[in-house]
Amino acid sequence: MKIKATKLDAYKLLHDGSLVMAEMERNGIHIDVEYVKRTQKKIQKRIDHLTEELKQHKIYKRWKKEYRNKTKIGSRSQLADVLFNIMKMPCETYTKGGARHSADADALEDLNIPFTKKYIQCEKLKKAKNTYLAGIRREVVDDYIHPNFNLHLVTTFRGQSDHPNFTNIPTRDPLIKKLVRRSIIPRPGHCIVDLDFKGSEVCAASWYHKDPTMLEYINDKTKDMHGDMARQIYMLPKKLMTKEIRYCGKNMFVFPQFYGDWWMSCARSLWRAMNILNLKTAKGLPLKEWLERQDILCLGTHDSKNINPKSFEAHLKNVEDDFWNNRFCVYQEWKDNWWEDYRKKGSFQMLTGFEVEGYINRKNCINYPVQGVAFHCLLWCLIRIQQLLRKYKMKTKLIGQIHDDAVADVPAKELENYIEIATDVITKQLRKHWPWIITPMRIEVETTEIDGSWYSKKPWKE
Repeated sequence: MKIKATKLDAYKLLHDGSLVMAEMERNGIHIDVEYVKRTQKKIQKRIDHLTEELKQHKIYKRWKKEYRNKTKIGSRSQLADVLFNIMKMPCETYTKGGARHSADADALEDLNIPFTKKYIQCEKLKKAKNTYLAGIRREVVDDYIHPNFNLHLVTTFRGQSDHPNFTNIPTRDPLIKKLVRRSIIPRPGHCIVDLDFKGSEVCAASWYHKDPTMLEYINDKTKDMHGDMARQIYMLPKKLMTKEIRYCGKNMFVFPQFYGDWWMSCARSLWRAMNILNLKTAKGLPLKEWLERQDILCLGTHDSKNINPKSFEAHLKNVEDDFWNNRFCVYQEWKDNWWEDYRKKGSFQMLTGFEVEGYINRKNCINYPVQGVAFHCLLWCLIRIQQLLRKYKMKTKLIGQIHDDAVADVPAKELENYIEIATDVITKQLRKHWPWIITPMRIEVETTEIDGSWYSKKPWKE
């Protein structure tokens, strides 16, 4: 597979974008090195303590009995053997080849027992210390890291970074997020500002398929696609919805569906989250009990040819059918047509003037033009913002890019001006540059306090 610019503007985008990325690399990201050293030591003490507690547990003693001097507490394959083969605990997760049980995070969380909870916590701490913090510390030069930001290494046509991988700084796990993001600080007298392109890939997809239902959701702020889907998934009236339930509908059904997942996988993710997060309705009723009242009695058989009609899987299969054949039927038609057109030509054209050719499966054929165009919008905005920073001789420095976010190190006295410039570029100038952008562009701005760590950032208010 290869991508080539078919228009001068497309080539210029990558050329100017590479220069901006090089500028970000040169600017660097300020690190609290003493915090990193201190935190690594604290984490190691906590790991040692948890490891000793694990070794006192009856599960580990059984483990030691079976494997004797070959016992390795970090071995997931040994743990899976002990839990699921020897102790016969329930498991429905297998390794990629399907030959044996898996002891990945999902399988361990499904067990929801003290030993596996402690084991997962210990593994997370090891990753925070040995992967993230050690990776940052290894790359520090004079209290700064200078990640490489690349435009040529990712087949989705997004940006990528390495040494260290700034785009991989954790966000979803609260513990690791706190431990790692506290190490990143602004320059003295500055604050860190995040510009998050809200719903950029959903919008980018709509520029291709122009589904009227999707456009209505995007253009009408009173409508909530994720909330509507969460209510349909759990058969809830609006008054019983919560933020946690909406989050699950968004991240475990809507987005997976957009990126090519299917009902059985989504059902398992949603059911797992319901149990692990102990989801409840707004009136405090456990969501599992609510579903039982709706005649949903179990998750299901995990067999698409033998579906229990009273299972969550059966219900979600119907939800998926309605999602694509009724709610977003124009979107579905575009996907089918886009794929067939690619199969005939062996290539497709992106809105930003790039042609992609070569072997691509259906899922990526539909995802790549969306993800690529969404990133190109961010890249164009970074280029324009950098031009304006130079024009006005500002001391604000662009320091990073993470998927849909632009990160800057901003002097306190320039904060309002920078946010005003960036907002104008993203919400107004971008649409003028590319008229095929038919939806509003929205951003969410978060800032740290002056001299505050990146972890402390909060929504900005004028």
